[in-house]
Amino acid sequence: MPNAPRYAAFRTGLLWVLVGWLFLVLLVSLGWSWFSALEFDERCNQGIVEGPGQLQDIRRPAFPPAVICEYTQGEISAGGTGLLGAVMWLSLILLVLAVLLALLAECVESPAGARLTSPISRRDKLHRTSAVFVATAFPFLLIYGLAAWPLITGPSSSCGARGEWLGHPPKTLEYSLFPPQATCQYASGMTSELNPGWVVVLATALSIPMAIAGTSVVLAWHRRRLERRATQQCHTAPG
Repeated sequence: MPNAPRYAAFRTGLLWVLVGWLFLVLLVSLGWSWFSALEFDERCNQGIVEGPGQLQDIRRPAFPPAVICEYTQGEISAGGTGLLGAVMWLSLILLVLAVLLALLAECVESPAGARLTSPISRRDKLHRTSAVFVATAFPFLLIYGLAAWPLITGPSSSCGARGEWLGHPPKTLEYSLFPPQATCQYASGMTSELNPGWVVVLATALSIPMAIAGTSVVLAWHRRRLERRATQQCHTAPG
C-alpha cells in the first residue's frame, strides 16, 4: 500500500480519558472541601466551635482548601484535611503525571507498526498537535490574563487598579509579568502581594504543558516541512 502512512503516533486516548476522570475527582473534592471549610470558618470566627482550650489562630491553606482552628491544647480542622486532602493530593499528582506523559508522547514520532502506536500521516499529526496546543493554551491564557491584566495595562499603578481607594491607592513597589505578581504598599505602610500565591503558582504551572504542546507543534511542523520538501524533490528530479 504505497499511500499508507509510514509513521505512527502513540495512542494517548486512554491517557486523556484518565486525565478527564482525575480532573473530575479533583474538581468535586475541591468543591466539597471549599464549601465545608467556608461554613466551618464562619462558625470558628463566631466562637461556635468548641475546641481544646482558647482559640489562638485560624489558618487557611490554599491547597487543599481547609480551615484549621488552632487552640491552646490542639486544633480542629475542616475541608481538605485527612482522607479528603490525601485524595486531592493523589489525584493532582496523577493528573500532572498523566498530562505530562500524554504531551511528551505527542513530541515523539515512531515508525508505523511500533507497539502502542497507530499509523498517522504527518499532516494529521500536525493537526492533532495543534489541537492539543490550543487546549493547553486556553486555560493558561485565561488564568494568566486575569492575573496579569493590571500589570500589562499599567505596571506602575497595578496595585491601585482593583477597587476604589478614595484618593489613596496603594503604591506598586516592584512587579513582574511572569510570574504575574506585584508588591503593594498601602497608606498604613503595610505591604502585600497583588495576586494570591495560588494564582501565581497555577499560572506558572499551566505554562509548562502549553510549552510542551507548543514544542510538539514545532516538531510536527518541521517533520511535515521536511516531508513536503523531499516529495517536491522527487517530483522535480529528472527521470
